[in-house]
Amino acid sequence: MKLEGKTVLLTGATGGLGRAIGEALAGRGASLVLSARRAEALQDVASSLPGEHRVAAADLGEAAAAERLAEEAGPVDGLVANAGLPGSGRLEGFSPEELRRALRVNLEAPMLLAQALERSMRERGDGHMVFVSSLSGKAPSPRSAIYAATKFGMRGFALCLRADLAGTGVGVSLVVPGFIREAGMFAESGAKPPPGMGTSTPQEVGAAVVKAIERDKVEVAVAPLQTRALAHLGLASPRVAMRAISGGTAGKTADRVAQGQAGKR
Repeated sequence: MKLEGKTVLLTGATGGLGRAIGEALAGRGASLVLSARRAEALQDVASSLPGEHRVAAADLGEAAAAERLAEEAGPVDGLVANAGLPGSGRLEGFSPEELRRALRVNLEAPMLLAQALERSMRERGDGHMVFVSSLSGKAPSPRSAIYAATKFGMRGFALCLRADLAGTGVGVSLVVPGFIREAGMFAESGAKPPPGMGTSTPQEVGAAVVKAIERDKVEVAVAPLQTRALAHLGLASPRVAMRAISGGTAGKTADRVAQGQAGKR
């Protein structure tokens, strides 16, 4: 789908990754419906982008918020489901409400938005939906049971939805970041990636979203080669992956990430 002149709903628009994605989409001529929790911050993002854009404040952790957002956005040509909550830490460290919010924001809301928006796309025979997932949705890692559950689920949902929409003119893609520096949940935790893993930039994530839409890609990973290779190995052989993450370095990094994200659930 060519982005010029199209209207795209972008969730999580005020975070570091959301801003980079918004810049990339607006730079290709798209008009955006920008969504996040804070209306004032959304206005700041909208005014910083070239072109004309709308804002639609929504807390996707609340019941029925996704349905209300879809109605407010109206018919759109594209969806970029980018909003997400940190989900790092041991299971016993989450309150039931924190667990429910992580599931709602990271998995339920993207599914409900897709359900609400895909009918009009199918009727027009044109549209695209991008789900911003994570390499945590391919391979196990310490202290990530809740977060990985949402990302494994998103990956399965997106791939199966793409199969269901084949031939309709509506595309579905996954953008799968690894460790992102400068912005995003990992960077904001203050932790460093394990030795040899490497990082990518928010701008690379934005470029990946544009690539996914314009080239109708199934999945675009945003990570150095060695990180992508390890994630694929973890997907193909969970037994090998479990051995690899049982060492002390992986656990220490995961603990630092969980500590840095504990107040942001």
